[in-house]
Amino acid sequence: MNRLAKRGSETLIEMVATDDDIAVLTKFKSTNPEGEESNGPLYETNSNAGSELPSSSEGLSSTETTLLISDHQGFDKRQQSKDSIFFCDGIRRIDYVLSYIDDPKQEGDKKMERRKEFENNLLKAGLELETEDKKDSEDGKTYFIKIHAPWEVLTTYAEVLNIKMPIRENDIPPTMENPFECMFGPFRLPKEVMNPEPDYFTAPFSKQRQELFFIEDENTFFSPSVRNRIVYYILSRCPYGTEEGKKKFGIKRLLSNGTYTAAYPLHDCQYWKKSKCGNERYTLYTQWARFLNFYKEQPLDLIRRYYGERIGIYFAWLGFYTEMLFFAAVVGLICFIYGLITMTGNMSSIEICNESIGGEIIMCPLCDKNCEYWKLNTTCESSRYSHLFDNVATLFFAIFMGIWVTLFLEFWKRRQARLEYEWDLVDFEEEQQQLQLRPEYEAKCTLKKKNPVTQEMEPYLPITSQALRFCFSGATVLFWISLIIASMIAVIVYRLSVYAAFASLMEDTETLQPISSLLTPQLATSVTASCLNFVIIMILNFLYERIAVWITDMEIPRTHLEYENRLTMKMFLFQFVNYYSSCFYVAFFKGKFVGYPGAYTYMFNKWRNEECDPAGCLIELTTQLTIIMAGKQIWGNIQEAILPWVWNWWRRRRARTNSEKLYSRWEQDHALQSFGALGLFYEYLEMVIQFGFITLFVASFPLAPLLALMNNILEIRVDSWKLTTQYRRPVAAKAHSIGVWQEILNGMAVLSVVTNAFIVAFTSDMIPRLVYYYAYSTDPNSPMSGYINNSLSVFQTSDFPNEPGANSGTFTTCRYRDYRYPPDHEKKYLHTMQFWHILAAKMAFIIIMEHIVFIVKFFVAWMIPDVPAEVKARIKREKYLTIQILHEYELNKLKENLCNRTDYQVEKEVIATQGKRDLAQVMA
Repeated sequence: MNRLAKRGSETLIEMVATDDDIAVLTKFKSTNPEGEESNGPLYETNSNAGSELPSSSEGLSSTETTLLISDHQGFDKRQQSKDSIFFCDGIRRIDYVLSYIDDPKQEGDKKMERRKEFENNLLKAGLELETEDKKDSEDGKTYFIKIHAPWEVLTTYAEVLNIKMPIRENDIPPTMENPFECMFGPFRLPKEVMNPEPDYFTAPFSKQRQELFFIEDENTFFSPSVRNRIVYYILSRCPYGTEEGKKKFGIKRLLSNGTYTAAYPLHDCQYWKKSKCGNERYTLYTQWARFLNFYKEQPLDLIRRYYGERIGIYFAWLGFYTEMLFFAAVVGLICFIYGLITMTGNMSSIEICNESIGGEIIMCPLCDKNCEYWKLNTTCESSRYSHLFDNVATLFFAIFMGIWVTLFLEFWKRRQARLEYEWDLVDFEEEQQQLQLRPEYEAKCTLKKKNPVTQEMEPYLPITSQALRFCFSGATVLFWISLIIASMIAVIVYRLSVYAAFASLMEDTETLQPISSLLTPQLATSVTASCLNFVIIMILNFLYERIAVWITDMEIPRTHLEYENRLTMKMFLFQFVNYYSSCFYVAFFKGKFVGYPGAYTYMFNKWRNEECDPAGCLIELTTQLTIIMAGKQIWGNIQEAILPWVWNWWRRRRARTNSEKLYSRWEQDHALQSFGALGLFYEYLEMVIQFGFITLFVASFPLAPLLALMNNILEIRVDSWKLTTQYRRPVAAKAHSIGVWQEILNGMAVLSVVTNAFIVAFTSDMIPRLVYYYAYSTDPNSPMSGYINNSLSVFQTSDFPNEPGANSGTFTTCRYRDYRYPPDHEKKYLHTMQFWHILAAKMAFIIIMEHIVFIVKFFVAWMIPDVPAEVKARIKREKYLTIQILHEYELNKLKENLCNRTDYQVEKEVIATQGKRDLAQVMA
């Protein structure tokens, strides 16, 4: 199903482009000077130009063709609006623009020859060109080639690409209205914005059956996004000559070697005011890109119509993800409020802050030199704040998020299925993209073999070359991951090294005494180490992005889809380790392998391993997660919003002296930045990394979904604003899903159950408290009283090999966090039975929680079908009606063609056709 007015939409099926043949499934008719009509060959090959596109355009006389690449002296350009998106005649629409600077110093003759050959082949392909001389451009040095695709070209390639166009208005009644629809009124956009096109039944376009389609105006039948997609298809396959014995083709290569400086379709108008030519960009800006509309729904149909399905599906996913985050954020906020309310009644922090309990407990020094014995009540404030996140609500929220992520993924599948139906993507096959070879692959692969699918000769990369490239690529990725681990170890060494400095600084500096209860040496070390780690993460990320693109190019992937998948896996694997390694360290390693006083474990036999705060390591994991997640989101928004604006402003400042209102539409777009082929890749990557923060470690920070929700509300408007105002219009592309990111999200959802179970069991203090509550408590009136004293073991200071601290000898015993026998016990300093009970309880909790959550996840996934029943029924209904319409058309045409034949022959043909129709309806 598609929402279409008189202009329609499409399904793009990519064709195979080989080094020898560029397939075009139809013939163009060319008119010779004598007026005789001759058919060009199916595949036209020019040995000099290497042209294998249709021979010439229909309806262009030699005079017109000459005019297309001349100075157009017959037109008065001063009478044309600077914001026009038409040729100088005001009739032919500009579907694409190429720009270049004629610089004789930099291979000028060679580039000129390439351009001449390329533009001649574009003319042979049927496109119409108009050159804007550099003296007419604002900077006085840039040429602009404006490209128009006439009706004959559009219809030809619409059939080649199997583009779906409207045939009849949809007669399927709409779904039942939501009884609570009135409540959502403030969040709705106007109907003409949400549904810019009525519903139509569609069918793949056919030149031979044009009267079947809903064609009211040839100029508007194909929407601008369809037109620029068709033109880009031609540009990407148009040859421009032979160099070094290899045939060269495609606009991408001409851009990379500097023959052209830019290639882009035009925006339909300025974003801040309406235009006579079109107002979709203006509507998107006013109704979607402005931040004041943050609470309103997105005009997904209009986004899809203007930018194509690929960008439309991204914003649909981002919007749905943000909607689902609202529920997680509300529950997380409730859990946080619960911790805030119960903070004052937390028995553990009460005992720590009590002068007669925590003030009397002397703790062992936290480092071997320059660290003093210290009183437990110095961690009073941090123990209180730790309860905000380390309470019974943590367990509930961890289980809730395990179920939430399943609901999110399952409901997204249903939403995606509905979009596939509404956007005519039901019959879209991913394998069609697999057939499209990358121009870089064809250029670098000299050997050829027969494709078993197309039965045509095409380039291929030998298995030995592939193996060597994969080995080098894998080694490079492993090297960079090792670099991340090395940097994490360096941060750990920083933690171990500066702790003593912070401890002595806070003890000796009087100005820091007032905040010493709040900013403990542990917290100061954790905060500074987290900030340092964030800076290292961003530096490594900046460097690796370029390395990942380079090694993916070096692998020479065969197709565009294969290229994106390989790059996605490299970038995600690296960023997974880069962003999450420090959180994994704090959650699962810090304080777990410390040893005990007199027998501490050391890193590299030099630095003593870190200990957790007496209140637990969870507050440190919360600090680490907050700094990295919030810092990444702040920097990401600065990078996406401010930097493009500054860059465009600077380019405009250097390039021109006139106001933006005084230079042409193509020059305005030329001054903008290119969105790039990997523009959406980085948007998805950013959101998937955020998804990991709110799922993998959410048990330590219930407010993470709330931070993500606020960021995503801003992210939607920032992305829409920069796409509408700061970037050239991207070429419309088709996609029916979020691709490989779906599998990555599924994998992270499963992993999140395991990580959150381990965080609750080993990082928080919940299990030790529960064991004490049910097995070791001695006060029935206050079961948790005495827990702090029970969780701290006793060490005799005389057992230190070298007693640390300046106040050594003052105390005979000190306490440390562990479950070990006291020095006067026969099992001196060995683990007590309570330690093993707690460990058994932790392992049992992990197994039980994982099984419960996984059972619920699989049950929910089984209960929720991927495709709604209503959508299935509508798909079947549309297929049935479409087949009926097509066969009725065939039957009527058959009757017309057989009007002069015998009644018997007509009857047989009609019966056969009706039988074919009935059979097709049964199969549908």
